[in-house]
Amino acid sequence: ATARGVQFVTREACREKKIALKGAKVVVQGFGNAGSVAARLMGEDGASVIAVSDSSGGIINPKGLDITAVQAHKDSTGTLRGYREAQPISNEKLLELECDVLVPAALENQITEENAARIRARIVAEAANGPTTPLADDVLFKRGRTVIPDILANAGGVTVSYFEWVQDFSSFFWDEDEVDRRLEVYMKRAYTSVAATAAKHKCSLRGG
Repeated sequence: ATARGVQFVTREACREKKIALKGAKVVVQGFGNAGSVAARLMGEDGASVIAVSDSSGGIINPKGLDITAVQAHKDSTGTLRGYREAQPISNEKLLELECDVLVPAALENQITEENAARIRARIVAEAANGPTTPLADDVLFKRGRTVIPDILANAGGVTVSYFEWVQDFSSFFWDEDEVDRRLEVYMKRAYTSVAATAAKHKCSLRGG
């Protein structure tokens, strides 16, 4: 659900920035529950996921990674290291790759005042909690980069938890397609509202 939420708000940000998600270059830091699923879903949207990483380091293939094959390698070995259809890359260098969308889905404080000037992604969709520091957020905003803050980008999980409560309360249960449809409505509405407010006040999506 968290990854679905990231997918939906990224679609909206790409639409707003006139970036075609089909063929867009995507980089995902963190290949756990949120990051691996976000990579797969964006691939299904037609994006080219060129690099992913886990705690052992990252892998890159400028022509695009086969996320299903990457996941199979991770499942069988417990690590991304050694995946033959890609080259190794450090987590630090992975963050600074030229791409359309960067999804930090690992740890907090990954994008800081020290490396923010080297972040080349046009959109940063925060799947992790607090991956961008406040000072880094300011630097990225001044450079014209869009940061979709964690409280918005990764809200899919808590939103679907709310859906579960609603279903339990009413004793009427939805299938997965219905959950995804309703989540998309909520996430699109939230992004549109936040973007409109940010434009009105001429500030970043995080505000301030």
